[in-house]
Amino acid sequence: MINYLVDTNVISETTKPTPNVGVMAALHAYSDEIAIASITVHEVHFGFARVPATATAKRALLSNWIASSVELLPVYDYNVAAAKWHAQERARLEASGINPPFADGQIAAIAATSNLILVTRNLSDFHHYSGLTVISWFT
Repeated sequence: MINYLVDTNVISETTKPTPNVGVMAALHAYSDEIAIASITVHEVHFGFARVPATATAKRALLSNWIASSVELLPVYDYNVAAAKWHAQERARLEASGINPPFADGQIAAIAATSNLILVTRNLSDFHHYSGLTVISWFT
């Protein structure tokens, strides 16, 4: 059963030369319980597209990582329910002077409407949203 929606900064931790031990342990321990948002798929592919064609070794490593890990994860889409939740939360937050990044709102909406725990490094990016459980695996 899927319980966790991992943010882009969590899944991309696996590409680092020295990844965070807590993240790696949690990804291993909960491997059957994690998914990513369609927004994360975009962010990963956008990051890959920005790597210069001349950086062949880096492109090869990233391409392999995307195919062997990112594309194997379940993906939750930004659907109508998420869009409506996002609109309500965005309006509420803007009325109080908070203007979070749009993509973060989409990810929050996917997690909230799917009853998933959002796992991120950036807790402060998501703590203003109501009805959303956010945790960090970074130690």
